Amino acid sequence: MKPALKVPVIAGGYVAAFLLAFAAVAIRVATTSGPDAQASSGMYAFGDALLFVAVFAVTALAPTGAALFLLRPYPRFWAVLSTLGFAVAVTGVTAAKGLRIGVAAGPDRAFLQLLRESGVDPKRDGVQIAPVPGANDPGVSFGVFVAEALERGGIDGFWANALGSETAVRCGVGKIVVDVRRGDGPPDAGHYTFAALVTSDAVIAREPERVAGAVRAIVRAQKILKADPSRATEIGRRRFPSASADIIAAVVERDPPFYDPAISEASVTSMNAFAQAIGALSMPVAYDAVVATRFRSLWTT
Repeated sequence: MKPALKVPVIAGGYVAAFLLAFAAVAIRVATTSGPDAQASSGMYAFGDALLFVAVFAVTALAPTGAALFLLRPYPRFWAVLSTLGFAVAVTGVTAAKGLRIGVAAGPDRAFLQLLRESGVDPKRDGVQIAPVPGANDPGVSFGVFVAEALERGGIDGFWANALGSETAVRCGVGKIVVDVRRGDGPPDAGHYTFAALVTSDAVIAREPERVAGAVRAIVRAQKILKADPSRATEIGRRRFPSASADIIAAVVERDPPFYDPAISEASVTSMNAFAQAIGALSMPVAYDAVVATRFRSLWTT
């Protein structure tokens, strides 16, 4: 297609999407007009707005996809778009300014790095970061405990796991501002750290089949949870308060993309950069020195 025709074609696609959305609303109005519609005109108007947006969003996918495809050769456009995306992402992080944030020892280093990369200086911006008394006691779930502290007003927010966040949301005392796993914050924030089964090279050399069995068990457990998240409730009731245990299945059901036994090279690269930034490493460690690649085949079977 000639360049001179590309813009009119894409613009025509958006015009068609607008007309289809308008027609959908017109059909809705024509088929539901009457006393009930007149009596609840405000509610119907709101429904019309939602219908218009929904139809337009779906029908505009084609011209939007075509526009993005045609913009591939223009790196400046993508640079500006990524900059805008990053600016939007870090906006949530800056909400921590002037607040008291409860963070456990260890995870606090990831939170501090998140703030630094987002342009937030705890001292300058008045962010008070401190452990919550009692949260690290034996048998205590940090996330659940700090959600209760938030409800009591002891802190203004917290940095914790999905269960703690969901507990606060469901109790009506908080909302999730930043979820680095889903792309909020700096680009690599979701890979500063991650859960892993760790052992020594000596154990792997001495008992490779035992280690392989542990890997298979984790892979199988994740597959079971993906297929039936309700199984998580059964285990959760053994370790958490009943109110929290009952929402574990909902958290698992929402988070299947994160139940992945594979460790990518990109994740290790990001983890290396984080470890160097906080002074834990003086130089990056090779992927093969971090991950027992001899068990890689078990991750996908």
